[in-house]
Amino acid sequence: MKAEEGQRDSNIATAERLFAIVLAAGSGSRFGGIKQLAMYDDMPLVRRAVRLAESACGPRSLLVAGYEWRAVVDACHPLQGFFTNNVAYREGMGCSIACGVRAVMGAADAVLLALADQPLVTADHLQHLLGVWAESPDSIVVTSFAGTEGPPVIFPVRCFAKLRRLEGDQGARAVLRNAGGPVRHVEFQAAAVDVDAPEDLEKLT
Repeated sequence: MKAEEGQRDSNIATAERLFAIVLAAGSGSRFGGIKQLAMYDDMPLVRRAVRLAESACGPRSLLVAGYEWRAVVDACHPLQGFFTNNVAYREGMGCSIACGVRAVMGAADAVLLALADQPLVTADHLQHLLGVWAESPDSIVVTSFAGTEGPPVIFPVRCFAKLRRLEGDQGARAVLRNAGGPVRHVEFQAAAVDVDAPEDLEKLT
């Protein structure tokens, strides 16, 4: 019984060092406007993503902004957590991931990477990811959908060195492909829906 209680306490302590990172820095050139501010279910996409992140991690939530960063941050007011402005956002998502990870290194044991343009991701799914990770804190926990895998995804601290070196638009797939440790999958087909153009949102209404 004592061992079980000790393991549970360890998981709780580790969970308190998991940070959510919402990636919302891109210019959304294919969208034809500030995609992060597009409305879905009476809420800007970026605010919805931030609120979901806060539901999972509370003040341990980081918004990575870039393009029109003031408007994007204002749309999420008030923030439980904090934000960073990726001035090199034009370089692509890899740069934004690296920017976010560098901002929380030293404080985090793991990061939950989430995108601002996946409007069908739910708080329940994020909690499911956290639950799986808490059982195996050294594992990458990735969402599976439509025959592939992607965000939201939890990366443990062992992946931080690779994540902070990402650049360009490569994203985190290279880190997943060379995981160097256990990877656990959580199926959630709705994560396949992302927003690239206004008609993508129109299909959801």
